[in-house]
Amino acid sequence: METSNGSSTTDFILLGFSDRPQLESIISVIVFIFYIVTLVGNTAIILVSYLDTQLHTPMYFFLSNLSFLDLCYTTSIIPQMLANLWGPKKSITYGGCVLQFFFALDLGATECLLLAVMAYDRYAAVCQPLHYTVIMHPELCQKMVLTSWLGGLGSALIVCTLTLKLPRCGNRKVDNFFCEMPALIKMACVYSKVIEIVVFALGVVFLLVPLSLILFSYGVITRAVMRIRFAGRWKKVLNTCGSHLTVVTLFYGTIIYMYMKPQNTTSQEQGKFFTLFYTIVTPSLNPLIYTLRNKDVKSAVKRILVIDKCSAKA
Repeated sequence: METSNGSSTTDFILLGFSDRPQLESIISVIVFIFYIVTLVGNTAIILVSYLDTQLHTPMYFFLSNLSFLDLCYTTSIIPQMLANLWGPKKSITYGGCVLQFFFALDLGATECLLLAVMAYDRYAAVCQPLHYTVIMHPELCQKMVLTSWLGGLGSALIVCTLTLKLPRCGNRKVDNFFCEMPALIKMACVYSKVIEIVVFALGVVFLLVPLSLILFSYGVITRAVMRIRFAGRWKKVLNTCGSHLTVVTLFYGTIIYMYMKPQNTTSQEQGKFFTLFYTIVTPSLNPLIYTLRNKDVKSAVKRILVIDKCSAKA
């Protein structure tokens, strides 16, 4: 069925990596492994942060939200992707494509804001340690997280509405492994300067502004760290801040490349692998980065395991 603007409401075809069938089986195994790591790692962080009272702090409240966000983000993409890689069909329903598109934008924009919030938390912890509990009180933390989620929701509604109104002239082939904005825009049979301007403006708000705040926060943190004379505290600051900064670099680097460039200048093949990185690889690395570099999380896991063993023996 065709809508009035020539857009098809039938199933879409997700081309994915169908032009490289020899890679599909390899990619499917890699994606499946990363997805399992994402599920286990992020769920573990949420449970540990909830069960261990010593982790009931703003930092781990934000980290739990980040883990929950990554779980939702990958789950909105990977199951459909694996079904297409393993099965004969590469299709997705129109409604499924719209939902996938919406949640990817919503959760991606939310993560941009949440990472900025986490940078402010690290700034307060390092540069205002005596007033940290007063500054980062629970009510403020909840409001900051809620603002991040609402901001992502608002941006997704705007971009989705504009993108889905573009006429596709019956084109059903999405040249990606999920319904992402650049691929959907390239499906259109007209060029929309309005969408490009809106996407660039939202990119400034949700990418460049948060990234600038993050870099500014870490500039101030670096100056404060240089004044620390106690090696133990200096190392702890580097561990917690280093974990967050690593996640920021991985996430923002690929996202900015994909969304801040004019859509008609991005190579589709190159774009697929960049998309594969920030939608699948990065969410699985987040829990590993935080747990491997963070002694608090390791200690919490050990305490929980010890309590479980003692309870089992009793």
